[in-house]
Amino acid sequence: MGMGAADVVPGVSGGTIAFITGIYEELINSIKSINLTAIKLLFSFKIAEFWKAINGNFLISVFIGIGISVFSLAKGLEYLLHHYPILVWSFFFGLIIASAIYVARSIKTWNVGTIISGIAGIAIAYAITVLSPADIENPTYWFIFISGMIAICAMILPGISGSFILVLLGMYKFILGAVGDLNLVVIGIFLVGAAIGIIAFSNVLSWLLKKYHNLTIAMLAGFMVGSLNKVWPWKEVTETILDRHGELKPIAERNILPATYEQITGNEAWLAGAIALAVFGFVLIFVVEGIGKKLKK
Repeated sequence: MGMGAADVVPGVSGGTIAFITGIYEELINSIKSINLTAIKLLFSFKIAEFWKAINGNFLISVFIGIGISVFSLAKGLEYLLHHYPILVWSFFFGLIIASAIYVARSIKTWNVGTIISGIAGIAIAYAITVLSPADIENPTYWFIFISGMIAICAMILPGISGSFILVLLGMYKFILGAVGDLNLVVIGIFLVGAAIGIIAFSNVLSWLLKKYHNLTIAMLAGFMVGSLNKVWPWKEVTETILDRHGELKPIAERNILPATYEQITGNEAWLAGAIALAVFGFVLIFVVEGIGKKLKK
């Protein structure tokens, strides 16, 4: 459910939540196990063997949790982001800082290679956050399918938000609206694309984690650090476009300080509340980590 909540918010990755709850590598390997061998078992009606081969109990628990969270929180998060964006982004800012620290701690050996990999991760994630979003008014079915494939790959990468990828593709509001309106055709096409994308990409990630574990983890931690540019709470709109309804729509922003935000916008910076929620998000990660360790024991 935590992964689902994170995936709804542009700038926050469900992969980050999977990492801090200790299920990331099992998730990747379980998705990877959905292959031709497993499908043959299914079509041979060896259901019990198929279920065991794909770690079915684990996967169904994760995906039901994500589904419940997405469908129940989509409207609520949309409301909070519209009315209290600074507080929401502050919470996730603290959450991601702690997540990056948590992930970096799992690297067994730091050397020149892991440092370079971490820096590369920071650079890639930062570059993604400064790209200008596209604006697609009437997406076709094939583009919805491709969007699902691309976004799901980002959703399982800590630090790179699948929702933000949808923003860049100009599809975020369209998909969020489809979920809120229960548009089953759009949701179905998107999910088919996501299913194909996640199975293919999980094989790549699983291989990297087995062959180059420390380098891969360092890059994933770098992704988290680089994504902080996107979730900084105080922003100034630098570029807008006029949409088809005649309303100005922001398409580019830059990070500013809270005092500057108040001067430019005339709105309250919510500084005390923002700091409190950032601290709460930071502490929450290590509380979850502690609970996870106790459950494993």
